[in-house]
Parts: sequence; structure tokens; C-alpha cells
Amino acid sequence: MKQTLKMATFALAISTSLFSVQSGATGAETFTPEQQARIGEIAADYLVAHPEVLIEVSKKLQARQQAMQQQTYVQSALKTHRLLMQLDGVPVKGPADSKVIVTEFFDYECIACSMMAPVMEKVMAANAGVRFAFRDWTIFAARYPESEQASRRGLSIYRKHGADTYMAFHNGIYRTGHNEGKLTAEDIEKAAVAAGAGNASDDSNAAFDQIIENNADLAEMLGLTGTPGIIVMPAENATAQNVTVIPGVVSEGVLQQAIARAAAKVL
Repeated sequence: MKQTLKMATFALAISTSLFSVQSGATGAETFTPEQQARIGEIAADYLVAHPEVLIEVSKKLQARQQAMQQQTYVQSALKTHRLLMQLDGVPVKGPADSKVIVTEFFDYECIACSMMAPVMEKVMAANAGVRFAFRDWTIFAARYPESEQASRRGLSIYRKHGADTYMAFHNGIYRTGHNEGKLTAEDIEKAAVAAGAGNASDDSNAAFDQIIENNADLAEMLGLTGTPGIIVMPAENATAQNVTVIPGVVSEGVLQQAIARAAAKVL
């Protein structure tokens, strides 16, 4: 009954809006309140009998909202393109002169990032000419200190040992399957040692914390609301047509299409 009432209310709102628009467009007199109520009842009865209509409308509205959100993301990415290309201290893998760059904002405690990690591995293996940048965005650090601890360790590994060792550590963390508060300091050190980074040293964290803070500021400029957040764009001549922002987990195929779209405009 409650669901029926909700649909009826929804239908009435739609029908009333449509009638108002129609009257304004044609110059005809507006419907009386009684007429509007009756037409609304008819519309509500129809929607109750045909709920698939509401489902279809909901899907279309959701698709439209996603398209609008993507446009907003893309415009933000275009505005911050120069900042996204500034990679001092940010772990990167791939040729420096690559025409396409894929940037992932991630957190080591993020279960969605863990799901995305093997997808990213496959895409990286299939796109040796593309540059991949990994920006630590420790949104879980307030609840789970291992989020920040793992990021600091990874940034230290990248600075001392380079991209290959870093990627081994990065993927090793996700292969533990520990996230959302389950990642431990022991997990972090085991992944570091297994990657060939040796034991932790007494590095100053100030530089690493600055990188993490810069990443957080950039994520906010982009309008990202969580991790993973992936931006695929040309290193130069970025446009609304060749930039893709992916707010969440996607398939290998979707990410590959975004790379192809970015590459098509710069070849």
C-alpha cells in the first residue's frame, strides 16, 4: 500500500507538471484542480498496473544523471590538467614521453580499490606505452591508521627503489585481501620485504605527507567523492572528447576504451 501511494504521488506530480507545461506552451486554459486530480488518479492507476514504466523511467533518469556527472568530472579534470601532470614524488609506471596518462586516486584500506587492483594490473600489462600514476588519497586514515602507514611506506619504496619495486609492494598490499580496517602493520612490512624493499628505515614522513595532502587537494578539485577515482587523459591537448573520469570499479574493457579514446586524439 505504501509503495502504491508513493507511485500515485509521483504520478500526480508528473502529470501536474506536464499539464502546466502544456498549458503554458499552447496558451490553453489550465485544468481545474478537480480535473488535475482526476487525471493524476488515472496516471497513478496506470503506473500501478504497469510498474515497468517506472523502472524504465528510473533507468533513463539515472543514465542522464550519470552523463551529467561525467561532464562535470571531465570539466574539472580539464581545469586541473596541469596539476595532474605534476608528478614529483608521485609513483608512476610507464614511459615519461607517453601520450596518455592514467591516474588512480586510491586508498590501501579501500575494498573497491582492492577489486580494481587486478584490473589495473591487466590493463597496465596490455598498455606498455601508457603512463600510470598512483596518487595516495588516504580517506580511511581517520579510522584506520594503516591507511596512511601503507602509503608512507609505498612512497618511500618508490623513492628508494623505483617503479617496479613499488608496483610489487602496491599490488602485494591488495593481494592480502585485508582492507576496511583489517590491514595490519605486519601485512605492510611483509609486502615490502616480498617486493624486495628490505626493512623499513627511519625516513622523515614530512615529504610523503605533503604528497598525500596535495593528492587530497587535487581530488577535491576534481570533485571525487571516494576511491578509486581514475582519470584517463592525453598528456597534451586534452579535450572534453578525449578525457574520461571513472569514479569507481570498472571492467578491463571499460578502462581500455577510455585509454583508446585518449590516444585517438593525440596520435
